[in-house]
Amino acid sequence: MDRSKIKKLDAEYIVHTYNRYDVVADHAYRATITDVNGKEFIDLCSGYGANSLGYGHKAWLDAVKAQLDQVQHTSNLYYTAPGPQLAEKLATRSGLCKVWFANSGGEANEAAIKVARKYGNTLADHKKNTIISLKKSFHGRTLATVTATGLAEAQESFGPLVPGFVHAEVDDAAELEKLVKQYDPCAFLMELVQGEGGVHALEQSFVDKAAELCEKNDILFIDDEVQVGIGRSGTLFAFEQYGIKPDIVSFAKGIGAGLPIGGIICGPKTCDVLVPGDHGSTFGMNPVACAGANVVLDTIDDAFLSAVKVKSRFIREELASMKKVTGLDGLGLMIGIDLEGMTGAEATARLLEEGVLTIPAGDRLRLLPPLTISLEETCKALAAIRRVLD
Repeated sequence: MDRSKIKKLDAEYIVHTYNRYDVVADHAYRATITDVNGKEFIDLCSGYGANSLGYGHKAWLDAVKAQLDQVQHTSNLYYTAPGPQLAEKLATRSGLCKVWFANSGGEANEAAIKVARKYGNTLADHKKNTIISLKKSFHGRTLATVTATGLAEAQESFGPLVPGFVHAEVDDAAELEKLVKQYDPCAFLMELVQGEGGVHALEQSFVDKAAELCEKNDILFIDDEVQVGIGRSGTLFAFEQYGIKPDIVSFAKGIGAGLPIGGIICGPKTCDVLVPGDHGSTFGMNPVACAGANVVLDTIDDAFLSAVKVKSRFIREELASMKKVTGLDGLGLMIGIDLEGMTGAEATARLLEEGVLTIPAGDRLRLLPPLTISLEETCKALAAIRRVLD
C-alpha cells in the first residue's frame, strides 16, 4: 500500500491522539527504519524506548515465533511456562520477590497504585492512602496515573481527577519532608529519571532522603522504571545506581522489545498485598510477549550492560562538543539535551529531514536509541545531529 493511501486511511479512521511525523515505516533492521519510499532513518527513539533490542533481533524473533506455534494466549486461570520463567528472572535480578504482569506502563503504575492504596488502607499500622509523586513526572494515561502525573497539560479536560495525590517539587527534600508530615502518605511514586518531563535524573541526595522517609514512616517507595528500566540506564534497573531498594518497581517498554508487556515487581512488604479477585489483566502474562521478554533478559547480561555504558559515554562526549548543546541529563542511553536557541521540537523536525528520528521532552531533545545500536549507525546519526546543531 502506498504512502498516500495509508495516510488517508489513518486520517479517516484513526482517533488522532498523536500528531504523526511524515514517516511511513515499511521495514527495519538494527536501528534503521526504511519507509515505503525507500528512505532510511536512524531511529534514536525506538518506540519511546520499547525496541530495546532494535529491529530484527534473531533470537527474539525465533522465541516469539516458536511460542506462537505452541500457545498464543490462554486465560490466567491456567499455567503457561514463559511467564513464571520471566518472573523468576525479574525477581532474582532485582532482588525483590514477586511479579504481576500487565500490558503497558500505565497499567503497571495503576497496579502499583492499587497495591499502595490497599497496603495503606488495610496493612499499615494506621489507615493512610495519599500518594506523593513529583512535578514534571509522567506515569501513564489511565485516570489514576494521569492524576499522579505532574504535568498539567496531561490532565486538562479530564477532571474531576482521582483524589489522594499530591505533587512535590523535584529534588526538594525539605518540601518532601513537609508533605509527609502534612499528608501521612502511603507511598511515594517517582521516576528516578523523569522522561516526558525533560529527561532529568533525580539528585542522589533527594532520593536518599525519600528512602529515609519511607523507612521511618512506613511509606512505600514505588520506582517507575517504565522508560529508564531494563538496561537503558546502564544497569538493569536505575535504582541499582542510586543504592536503594524500592518496595515496588514498575516496568514495561524495553522488556517487550516491541511487544506490549509491563508489570510490577514487589518486595517483601508488598508481594502478598493483592489476592485473587483484587486485580487482573486479560492479556497480562501473555506467553508470546513473555517468551520474547525472556530473550531480552537473557541478552542483557553484564557484558551487554558494559556495552551500553560505553555507547552512552561516546554519544555524550560527542554531543557535548556540539555548538548548540548547553547541557546533558539522564542516565545511560536515556539522554536529554539542552539546546541554545532551539527547542527539542524544532530539533526533532530538522533531524527528521536529515534522516534521524528523535523526540522532544519538554524543551529538551530526547534520545532513546536501541540498546543494540551499532557504531556505524551511531556515527551516522551523530554526524546528522552535528550538521543540525553546528
